[in-house]
Amino acid sequence: MVTEINGAMTINGAVTINGTPAQAEPRPGQCLRTFLREQGNFGVKKGCDGGDCGACTVHVDGAPVHSCIYPAVRAEGRAVTTVEGLAGTARTEAGGETGSDPGTETGAAELHPMQQQFMERQGFQCGFCTAGMVMTAATFDDEQKANLPRNLKGNLCRCTGYRAIADAVCGREGHPDPEGPGSGIAGESQPEPRPGQLGDDVPAPASRAIVTGAARYTLDVPADQLHGLLHMKLLRSPHAHARVLSIDSADALRIPGVEAVFTHEDAPAQLFSTAQHELYTDDPDDTRVLDDVVRFVGQRIAAVVADSVAAAEAGVRALKVEYQVLDAVFTPQDALRPGAPLVHGDKDAATARIGRPEQNVVAELHSELGDVAAAFAAADFIHEQTYRTQRVQHTALETHAAIALIDDDGRLQIRTSSQVPFLVRRTLGRVFDLPEDRIRVVAGRVGGGFGGKQEVLTEDIVALAALKLRRPVQLEFTRTEQFTASTTRHPFTIHLKAAASNEGKLTALQLEVLTNAGAYGNHSVGVMFHGCGESLAVYNCANKKVDAHAVYTNTVPSGAFRGYGLSQTVFAIESAVDELAAGIGMDPMEFRRRNMVREGDDMLSTHPDPEEDVLYGSYGLDQCTRLVQDALDRGRERYRDAGLEDLGPDWVTGEGSALSMIDTVPPRGHFAHSRLRLLPDGTYQVDVGTAEFGNGTTTVHAQLAATALSTTAGRITVRQSDTDLVEHDSGAFGSAGTVVAGKATLAAAEELAVRIRAFAAGIRQVQASGCVLEEDAVVCEGTRVPLTELHDAAAAAGVDLSGEGHWGGTPRSVAFNVHGFRVAVNTGTGELRILQSVQAADAGVVVNPRQCRGQIEGGIAQALGAALYEEVRVDDAGRVTTDILRQYHIPSFADVPRSEVYFADTSDKLGPLGAKSMSESPFNPVAPALANAIRNATGVRFAELPIARDKIYLGLKEAGLATPLQVRHIVG
Repeated sequence: MVTEINGAMTINGAVTINGTPAQAEPRPGQCLRTFLREQGNFGVKKGCDGGDCGACTVHVDGAPVHSCIYPAVRAEGRAVTTVEGLAGTARTEAGGETGSDPGTETGAAELHPMQQQFMERQGFQCGFCTAGMVMTAATFDDEQKANLPRNLKGNLCRCTGYRAIADAVCGREGHPDPEGPGSGIAGESQPEPRPGQLGDDVPAPASRAIVTGAARYTLDVPADQLHGLLHMKLLRSPHAHARVLSIDSADALRIPGVEAVFTHEDAPAQLFSTAQHELYTDDPDDTRVLDDVVRFVGQRIAAVVADSVAAAEAGVRALKVEYQVLDAVFTPQDALRPGAPLVHGDKDAATARIGRPEQNVVAELHSELGDVAAAFAAADFIHEQTYRTQRVQHTALETHAAIALIDDDGRLQIRTSSQVPFLVRRTLGRVFDLPEDRIRVVAGRVGGGFGGKQEVLTEDIVALAALKLRRPVQLEFTRTEQFTASTTRHPFTIHLKAAASNEGKLTALQLEVLTNAGAYGNHSVGVMFHGCGESLAVYNCANKKVDAHAVYTNTVPSGAFRGYGLSQTVFAIESAVDELAAGIGMDPMEFRRRNMVREGDDMLSTHPDPEEDVLYGSYGLDQCTRLVQDALDRGRERYRDAGLEDLGPDWVTGEGSALSMIDTVPPRGHFAHSRLRLLPDGTYQVDVGTAEFGNGTTTVHAQLAATALSTTAGRITVRQSDTDLVEHDSGAFGSAGTVVAGKATLAAAEELAVRIRAFAAGIRQVQASGCVLEEDAVVCEGTRVPLTELHDAAAAAGVDLSGEGHWGGTPRSVAFNVHGFRVAVNTGTGELRILQSVQAADAGVVVNPRQCRGQIEGGIAQALGAALYEEVRVDDAGRVTTDILRQYHIPSFADVPRSEVYFADTSDKLGPLGAKSMSESPFNPVAPALANAIRNATGVRFAELPIARDKIYLGLKEAGLATPLQVRHIVG
């Protein structure tokens, strides 16, 4: 029997998907999400499998549901609509035809209005959450749109900060300052935007694919392209430290569908680091693919490969492991004590590049500039405090995942969710003793990274299985594995002592830094050194001292995280700056202005000489401080004029700010190669190695190339993240996508432009100086020669109209960010309200203002989570207890204020067309600015993150500032 429900036809007893009966029946216990993906609906994403994130949202009989917790059998006899079919539903409701592909490029009329709004307002970054957002919002009426904090509470985004999503859902234009005038960008250094080129709000090339579910992420591969696909599941350690004595796999191998079990006996002996850098020697070689010693709860012990996920999971449960449990250590303080259990005591320091394995020290740093003791002795005011920052999870909505296979040429192919495909290839070559030309690594669109995907966490183990079995093998982390077995931000303990004179001069700065590496040293060396770099160098101070240690513990490994150590030390130093200003009775912003570096000043941190290749490509820190101060002043006036100053007797208000500086490129070389060619249809194709994970580099590359070629970004096709496309690319980390890979693309485009003009000049027999490139032609002394004609002529003559560009990442510039908050604190409950949030950024020439503003808003939102409530908690046995999204609070729509964003007016002489990086740095000043605002409001310094509501209340109570709660007695 055929029934029509909400415009969709259903067949009783069958699941109808986008108007078509499913080609299979749900398995017992199967959720709707996995069923829909098995039917080829890849727009349905997995972010949690717990009903927490909304990435899997679909419509069942017109109502939005989280398909990861909706039993597939309940959809029998119902109409299921995924994002792929949403446009068809809209056309049916309007009386139109159904069945057209919403991913085709045949016009906006084929999109559902909500898809169209998300595309026009760019309501996404990585796009992994977008299909779920669109499906939820597509059901909203005007009343629901008026209360998005409530109605979008079931959909999470880690990238955008939600402002762009709100604008998309409500169909309105965004504005950097919602309550004030101005565009947020002004000045002579910013070029006049040209359509489709530099300075224009060009939409992401993948926009349409993202809003229609056609964008392909790591595991969005049709089954017919992966014949004989096997699935892997991992047995993980229940112990924080143990030796594996034996593994009995007999019962596992007897389970139907199980093909193989891999243990340390099958793994290569080669040690490596999961961390990926241009120089692999930057990190200690302390990791094996599978080890017979486990060093944290959650470390993988064995891999089971089967023809289904269920069979692989059953195989894992059937494994029998005998352990010798070893003593463990869980804090860096304990790990440094004499006689502490050794995490890597079996390693040779020189061979593994570990600082002092016999004392659990991964690396250490000791330096002193000037005479700190003398400076403290002569100081007018001294501030001394211990600051602590916590573990934070990246929580990219796409979990780590990889597919390995052996292609027809016998090469190992890896498809992975990675920021660094070329470095993954190199690591696999080292581990498995394979030439790099026998390995191909491809990253599809990546669903968020934030540094967490600058690791090898899945690729090595699936490669091992594929090389042994000669069949495709897939591994996808669960959300719990993401929390317990990937990496986190490094926890820092910073004992800080700083001094100032009554005249407002910073006279001494001393840091004792202790970082928790966790069980492995991936990124710990670089994070420690970077954390003690620009955070100190941004201030002129004659006396600076640093003693820092990165220390092993038997806990979940730390790794690369947005800011790469700076957010931790900036929190301490910027908090201390406010305390110094308060101690001498000076305005904190004025104290910063008197001591921050100015263009031409040496930028000194732990060495007496500045980094030779770090230059002031441009300088906008002074502008940023003024922009933030002016915005806070306007906000204060708005509140006063609106009569909102008095929130009640229990409320106090305050303002705070913080600044940060970051080198625009990682040290010791960061390399990129780009290739660009003219296509037969007169458009261009650019090949780059860098990955797209919401950082916007694809759009930037198209705009840079379009500007050099005098065309528009819409005529540039970008191919990327494939080790077969270009020679090499160090990867998308350290905010290098624009200033390194983008510079290579600009060089390639400029070379191609010269070649095109020269070839056109030869055809027309005129001087090349008389030939001008236009959007789709070359005008040679008044004669227009279409690019299609030039391509054909060049092909006939055997001339290759292409260009290549390289960049090595040096010299490097510096970028600046300043953040300000206006807050209200309830002294009776500890409740915190953010009344105003503003950030000013020195990004040089802003290639794409809307996109760059989105990067800053996303950084602010993520930093607010880290400042207020996010924390990966580890118990006394070393076990992560916050292992699902319901226990680990990332910002939802209701949590994030609408921030004002402003850009300094600068043009960087080192960056491509004057641009700087702006992906990591917006995160760094947020937590200290918030802590300073709370301090200004309450008089209490909160020196440990996160500054949760209960901590605020208890801190106020301890200081004697908490007001008694007013309790009403209700009788009835």
